[in-house]
Amino acid sequence: MSYIANIPDAGDKKRLVIIGGGFAGLELAKKINKKHYQVVLIDKNNYYQFQPLFYQVATGGLEPSSISYPHRKGFQKEKNVHFRMCIAENVDAANKTVKTDIGEIKYDYLAISTGCGTNYFGNDKQLKETTYALKSVSESLLMRNRILLSFEQALSAETEEELKEILTFVIVGGGATGVELAGALADMRKSILPKDYPEIDFSKMEIHLVDASPRLLFAMSEDASAGAAETLTKRGVIIHQEVFVKSYEKPYVEVSSGDQLRSRNVFWVAGVKPNSLAGLDESAYNRGRLVVNEYNQVEGYKDIFSIGDTALLISESSPKGHPQVAQVALQMAKRLAKNLNNEAENKEWEKFVYSDRGSLATIGRNAAVADLGKFRFGGWFAWWLWLWVHILSIVGMRNRVSVFIDWVWNYLNYDVSLRLFIRPKYNKMYRESET
Repeated sequence: MSYIANIPDAGDKKRLVIIGGGFAGLELAKKINKKHYQVVLIDKNNYYQFQPLFYQVATGGLEPSSISYPHRKGFQKEKNVHFRMCIAENVDAANKTVKTDIGEIKYDYLAISTGCGTNYFGNDKQLKETTYALKSVSESLLMRNRILLSFEQALSAETEEELKEILTFVIVGGGATGVELAGALADMRKSILPKDYPEIDFSKMEIHLVDASPRLLFAMSEDASAGAAETLTKRGVIIHQEVFVKSYEKPYVEVSSGDQLRSRNVFWVAGVKPNSLAGLDESAYNRGRLVVNEYNQVEGYKDIFSIGDTALLISESSPKGHPQVAQVALQMAKRLAKNLNNEAENKEWEKFVYSDRGSLATIGRNAAVADLGKFRFGGWFAWWLWLWVHILSIVGMRNRVSVFIDWVWNYLNYDVSLRLFIRPKYNKMYRESET
């Protein structure tokens, strides 16, 4: 039996329901004119997460609260914005209703910005429970615990084989997250871990980066790829290029090259898959993403929109769709907000055109690569540029200051005291015999 979610009446305003409070959903909620619209933002979490810095939480460089921001705090002064923490189950387009686990929510306009999850490329059943993903703050904390637990266990290893399994880290995926995670672990191995664990010989710690594509950072330029590979190699990261993981039966990682790696620490950051919402016509989906036109309207629907990673806009300039990155999500959200504001004021809509502002990726301390139009460079300057861009992109002044202080302290002292092993009362991952 269906029931209606408790949402204040919109009165004479149109109701815009936004599913997902990531880059796209949050930007749309901020930019829409509240004089014309009542906004209902729904998300499975009650906070925004700054995804580009998950890896720094995982490696103890930042605390999770520094990259998270409560949705309700962001809209405290907006009386026409209502947040509900719930899970959207499907869309009933005929009745203009979103079905959630707290009841049905009526809409005049619906924006789907559900983002992406981890792509295991058909091996979900085997890999989801045995590897560690990095798509949320909670997964970042779980990965941090796994990393720290490895060094605690290394102190009690009884054989060289056991020690090798514990001190071998396998990162699957050579995109920005994989490269940044590998670089951060290499920095820890050099500057931090020997101080925390002087009894361990860290020359035995191995970091493997397994990438199925022809080169690292495949979405960036060849110069950036070469720079990333060179820097990681100099820092002792072992790169396996054009190689994919066939299976993982602890502790054995079988890869397509025929090699077998032994590790208890497999971090899966190899790809993404859209979290598109059920209930729409099959013609609206393409490889799991929602097909949209140049106004971000979902194929076959006038009042349903999709923005961000889950939207697929095919055009002459983007025959395979736009890259699933933050800049696309933010630009789509801003254009949709402007068009809905124009709708309320009887003005014409404007087509979405993506403006590529470049890409940045860090590879560790004083090392990064940058593709900014015709300008391609790396090293110290690219690293500082990466730092400032990310600080300015974080939501909340307190969070920006916190991240800045942590980074400055880490730069000056080669250390941040955030390597805390915080776990629930019981979880089977903490008993190696059960994992």
